[in-house]
Amino acid sequence: MIHVVHHPSYVTEAPARSTYRWGKNGAIRDLLRAKGDDVAWTEPLPLPRRWLEAVHDPDYVAEVLEARVPPDKTRRIGFPVTEQVAFRAQAVPGGSWTAAMLALEHGFAANTAGGSHHALATTGAGYCVFNDLAIAAVRLVEEGTVDRVAIIDCDVHQGDGTAALTAGRPDIVTYSIHAEKNFPARKARSTLDVGLPDGVDDDGYLAELEATLRPFLAEHRPDIILYQAGVDPFVDDRLGRLSLSQAGLVARENLIADLALAHALPLASTVGGGYADDVMAIAKRHVTALMTLGQRLARRPERGEPERDRNVTAA
Repeated sequence: MIHVVHHPSYVTEAPARSTYRWGKNGAIRDLLRAKGDDVAWTEPLPLPRRWLEAVHDPDYVAEVLEARVPPDKTRRIGFPVTEQVAFRAQAVPGGSWTAAMLALEHGFAANTAGGSHHALATTGAGYCVFNDLAIAAVRLVEEGTVDRVAIIDCDVHQGDGTAALTAGRPDIVTYSIHAEKNFPARKARSTLDVGLPDGVDDDGYLAELEATLRPFLAEHRPDIILYQAGVDPFVDDRLGRLSLSQAGLVARENLIADLALAHALPLASTVGGGYADDVMAIAKRHVTALMTLGQRLARRPERGEPERDRNVTAA
């Protein structure tokens, strides 16, 4: 059984003047519902304001929650923050934290939204309002649930906001493999950045991923992986510059899962990027990523069985 976290607010009406495909979260939900008893559903609580403010500037948090984001930040985000969008922005980090807690218990869990890796301390950017990855990671370590979190970002765009928000923290390490010439133009510095040239195909991508991520995990020895599983490295993605096939994306998920298994690491995934006019096609790629991870990681025993080399304390 695969543990999936979903909140009704993830599926909301598109704000005016938005180019983001808001329908994909609903399509992801519907495709997963069709899996029947293979999926166990959990509805998260929106995170308390103090955990948002542990990562984001309190003034910016207030602007979002009160739906009064100024025009310059609205432009950077890419859509207006309405009351519905504000509530969704608070629920998504709760979903990623809940997925992490479920992963600690079961080995794997997935949030049906999230991966908002461009959001910065004082503003959102690139369709991202609050940085759920950084928020979940900070809560995990500051509550003492784990000692160290690794945020692994395989979106086609660099996880600049995540890198900036967690910079200098020895208890959160960040890895980003992305198209070097893609958004954002000004990159932040992750613990490890792997910038790829345009047009990299399955073989080149997978070779570089394994060659860099395997030693990264061995060096930093995290207690959990938060995984940004963006599917926008796909060859026909509207905002991508890489050339992965669907088979290549599946191979990526199997590689990520195998590395997690090799290090006895629980893994919580988030949706991340995926852009095309065909919303159902995007949703199918996201669901394939989620199910591939879940089925591969089902090999990991439940918590409490004598499999792990190191102890992980769950709340």
